[in-house]
Amino acid sequence: MAPKRAHPIANTALAAAIDQAGWTHAATAQHINAVAAENGARLYYDRSTVGHWLTGTVPRPEGISAAVEAFRRALRRPDLTTADLGWPGVASSTGAADDPWQGDVVARLRVLGEDDMLDRRTMLTAGAFSLAGLAAPPPVGPARASARRGGAGDVERIRAMTRHMGDLDDLYGGGHARRAAAAYLVHDVAPLLHGTAGRARPDLFRAAAELTYLAAYMAMDAGVQGLALRYYVQTVRLADEAGDRVLRATSLRSMAVQARELGHNREALALADAAASALGGRAPGRTVAWVTGMQAEAHAGVADRWDALALLRQTEAQLERVDSMPDSELVGNYRRESLEHQTGLALTALGDHAAAATHYAASMQTRRPAERRTRAVVGLRCAGAHLQAGDAERAAAAVLGLRQDLEGVVSARVRGELRQLRQGWQGCRSDAHVAEADALAASLLR
Repeated sequence: MAPKRAHPIANTALAAAIDQAGWTHAATAQHINAVAAENGARLYYDRSTVGHWLTGTVPRPEGISAAVEAFRRALRRPDLTTADLGWPGVASSTGAADDPWQGDVVARLRVLGEDDMLDRRTMLTAGAFSLAGLAAPPPVGPARASARRGGAGDVERIRAMTRHMGDLDDLYGGGHARRAAAAYLVHDVAPLLHGTAGRARPDLFRAAAELTYLAAYMAMDAGVQGLALRYYVQTVRLADEAGDRVLRATSLRSMAVQARELGHNREALALADAAASALGGRAPGRTVAWVTGMQAEAHAGVADRWDALALLRQTEAQLERVDSMPDSELVGNYRRESLEHQTGLALTALGDHAAAATHYAASMQTRRPAERRTRAVVGLRCAGAHLQAGDAERAAAAVLGLRQDLEGVVSARVRGELRQLRQGWQGCRSDAHVAEADALAASLLR
């Protein structure tokens, strides 16, 4: 039953949207806060806040953007505007005018990098994570340019920097050197893209796309989801400029990963299928397996057990036929331990937690020393699977075994896994091992 109101409802449009969504006032606030969290910001709205909005108070810009996106998802109305929520004349940057698929790709890349390196709070007011941004248009041919400014030496320099920053990301997480990558994009890479013509142009755009892809992954790992999505979109567009179908597929596949981690399972499946379609079967075998594995995980996310397991078997067969070394492929660097991790994710989605824990553990066994962040994430997921299977002590042991990796990583995904574990074993903290692991988690989250 709705609470008795001391003041009459002035915003009837918002009241109608809440009613259509089937939300309480508290649930409305929770959904809006969750959208904000996807974009690296914290809003602390509650039922009383929503009550104030209904009586005529207008939220701050970041609250409006988060509210619009939350109701778009709930009502399946990507065209919903601020006016539909009773805030006519109030600008919202989540509309078509800010469509990341439109406009000059280099200009958008500059703005993204500047927002990132200067830590501008535009992820909610100008770059919220939006399901509308997950719909990729058909690929386009590379545009013509009028002057040549970049060459083979620039391409190699960009790729060397991408490899170096990728190594830092593996060791320390996306929260470590993300702004350095952004600054390099803005000051060194973007100026080369405008006006470059000739044979070097596709390679230059390809190298820029690879660095932008890394920036997207780092932003996602750091929890700045709106920014990450926009980086991914520009990666797809840069890949199209280079005429690189494999890099386009790689970006779409990683957008599927992001959608899955945020709980947008149907969108994740559509993106994984789009990645496979972009490859068209013409790609290095390891990359094909990488995309097929994501399709398996996405099918598991929508509870399609038969297809998920069939695709996992197909992925394993594809990986067994691969003859290239993993390190020879900058993107789609898929190995046996990667498949074990993906199998664990698929089984987790299907509710087979004990089996998932076995695969997560297998993924951990052969991880390279440099993969500190990945070991931390996979190890915590292994702990979570043990906990879901009812074995809190093994979950605690898994966390304690990760102490060295956890203390060196700056990652929002790691923090998220730690929070879930702390919530999950609340009733088991009398156990000495659980208490020790919980104390470690608490210290890492402070």
